[in-house]
Amino acid sequence: MKVGLFFGSFNPIHVGHLIIAESALNETDLDRIWMVVSPQNPLKTKANLLGEYDRYRMVEIALGNHQEIHASNFEFTLPKPSYTIDTLKKLNEAYPGYEFSLIMGEDNLDHLHKWKEYEAILAKWPIYCYPRHGSDGSGFAKYPQVHRFALPLLDISATKVRELIAAGKSVRYMVTERVSDYILKQHLYAND
Repeated sequence: MKVGLFFGSFNPIHVGHLIIAESALNETDLDRIWMVVSPQNPLKTKANLLGEYDRYRMVEIALGNHQEIHASNFEFTLPKPSYTIDTLKKLNEAYPGYEFSLIMGEDNLDHLHKWKEYEAILAKWPIYCYPRHGSDGSGFAKYPQVHRFALPLLDISATKVRELIAAGKSVRYMVTERVSDYILKQHLYAND
């Protein structure tokens, strides 16, 4: 089985994330997408980072009973911060019959050279890359493991969603209704 790993903080998950995952299924040869909630990205600060279990729960809620896209908390048991190469090695040990690939935006591809053991990632795991405003990922275009797939360009960010919630404004249509309900019920991201 070919599984695309879509890593993210998902702080919170929004419709842009869901569109990326669904587009990856539609536009590539992947059988499943795992949305891997990262407890701590080593290239990002922890400021404003909601607890990993709330973020994971929101991914579960957003996906509902989708048959091909699943929430994953695999990194929760690994040392923090989470390094992709370490997670990939552990996933290969845990699921030897699966073929794993990465799903990332061109903006992440632009910074891949900063990742731990990025050469090993490029050598062993395919990368499915989607377009992002202001990025083209051209520095890694020559690698045969890097594949691009089509995606409507949306300018939705978790940062903007958090800012709107903190300001008491609506995030309708930016997050699913069930995720919005969870955020409100749990009083997440609000400036109380």
